[in-house]
Amino acid sequence: MSSIDRADPVIMGHILSQHRELHAQLVAVRACLAGSGRCVAELRAALESLRDHLRSHFRQEEMGGFLEESIARMPRLSAAARTVMGEHPALLAELDALIGSLEKADSAAAWDQTAAAAERFAQHLLDHERNENAVVQEGYNEDLGLD
Repeated sequence: MSSIDRADPVIMGHILSQHRELHAQLVAVRACLAGSGRCVAELRAALESLRDHLRSHFRQEEMGGFLEESIARMPRLSAAARTVMGEHPALLAELDALIGSLEKADSAAAWDQTAAAAERFAQHLLDHERNENAVVQEGYNEDLGLD
């Protein structure tokens, strides 16, 4: 494999950095939910930070980011990349709904429902990332070591 076919280590580092940040923000959300007291303001701040990060991350992908580069390297990945990018609006809508539900998280039962919805969202986001990583890894023929 020539050096032209190899992934740029700066690009791979950027992908890994963005995904580590997403995971750190999910950990912060989970920590808020697992705390001894229900702190709606802290959870809202963590979820809004996650939303801002996701919007930026998705915008980069949609404006010709790593997925587009993967398609350029391997055109057969086009459908998989489109599927991954097509999930972005639903993920943001799910996160917005979760943030909106905080207005009603005023009882233990409502807090438990919020925690369950947050965990479902986290799983959807992690599944999305797994699919995204598969496309990027295949496009760059590079193991990101994220499994």
